[in-house]
Amino acid sequence: MTATDTNRVIDAVWRIESPKLIAGLARMTRDVGLAEELAQDALVAALERWPETGVPDNPGAWLMAAAKNRAVDRLRRAKRAEEKHAEIGRDMAAEQATVPDFDTALDDDIGDDLLRLIFTACHPVLSTDARVALTLRLLGGLTTGEIARAFLVPEPTMAQRIVRAKRTLAEAKVGFEVPRRDELEARLSSVLEVIYLIFNEGYAATAGEDWMRPQLCEEALRLGRVLAGLAPDEPEVHGLVALMELQMSRFAARTGPDGEPILLLDQNRARWDQLLIRRGLTALLRAESLAKPAGPYVLQAAIAACHARAGTADETDWPRIAALYRVLGTIAPSPVVELNRAVAVAMAEGPAAGLEILDALRDEPALKSYHLLPAVRGDLLEKLGRHAEARAEFERAAAMAQNARERAVLAGRATAIGT
Repeated sequence: MTATDTNRVIDAVWRIESPKLIAGLARMTRDVGLAEELAQDALVAALERWPETGVPDNPGAWLMAAAKNRAVDRLRRAKRAEEKHAEIGRDMAAEQATVPDFDTALDDDIGDDLLRLIFTACHPVLSTDARVALTLRLLGGLTTGEIARAFLVPEPTMAQRIVRAKRTLAEAKVGFEVPRRDELEARLSSVLEVIYLIFNEGYAATAGEDWMRPQLCEEALRLGRVLAGLAPDEPEVHGLVALMELQMSRFAARTGPDGEPILLLDQNRARWDQLLIRRGLTALLRAESLAKPAGPYVLQAAIAACHARAGTADETDWPRIAALYRVLGTIAPSPVVELNRAVAVAMAEGPAAGLEILDALRDEPALKSYHLLPAVRGDLLEKLGRHAEARAEFERAAAMAQNARERAVLAGRATAIGT
């Protein structure tokens, strides 16, 4: 195996093993920042050793052993080793206190460690941007540069964001633990929000030249699947996984030969991934079988399932979709949900009915800079034959769009529209 091949293997191993590695180290050190440093030290050691010695049979165990040895070295040098040992719950004799019992600690359930790490990275004490960045860094195994490029910010800016996030967790003395039952629902909502934000930025990028960033979607779906395995009795977790599986099933049909966006109703459904659809419908069934009231992600997955089950755009059950959006609007009201309901109502009852809902949203502050409001209005106005108004709305939407691909499509709609 060449050095290049070995480095590719190391990169793949790191993406798979780093979350478990950091999670285990964070439990032992009670310090997420230190845990990541130790994991990075192990990665450096692998980059130095494996090209010469070959990839070990159990690379994850090798990395953990290397990180454990580095942790022991650090603790031996630490001036306040006894205090650190007390913090991580070790009650050892003074003569033993310099070397913690890592081997015993490693026997704990790694699933619990991952769950703790997810809740720590998505802690509400952090800003939304910080939660997203830290989650991708600690649980996605992405480099700072990769995260920066995905969110179109300079690498130093993203590096500072991650450093501040870890410092905030340390200063707030956030425990490396799964929340108590009375806090679990609120904290779980934060975790799901972060995962879906990552997914959405990959599914329809808010800015830049590319309409989709598949790597972010893949990372979000992977995190969702991990969380579903760790919290099997939470319907919203399965709902989010179902939603992401169903939306990802459309990837191959969402862009044309030159990368231009293809809207849902115009997509070639033969290109939809049937395996992802089956997985998504199975996850939705699991969520619905848990006999708890449907939450926002379960409802959104049910909407996505209506599209997935329709062989053609004309077969879509728009009345059901409109009804689901109506329920969603009662439990998670937002102007965007109402905008989506307007589209469904327009498809079910005609463009005039949808436009009536949209007109009530025109002065909504949250939609002031949201390009999809004028875009949808333009579409409905065009269907009603109000071409001059429709063209103005498409031009307005194009001017507001931050993504270059979307901007081009909207400008094209304005140019092509009749008078």
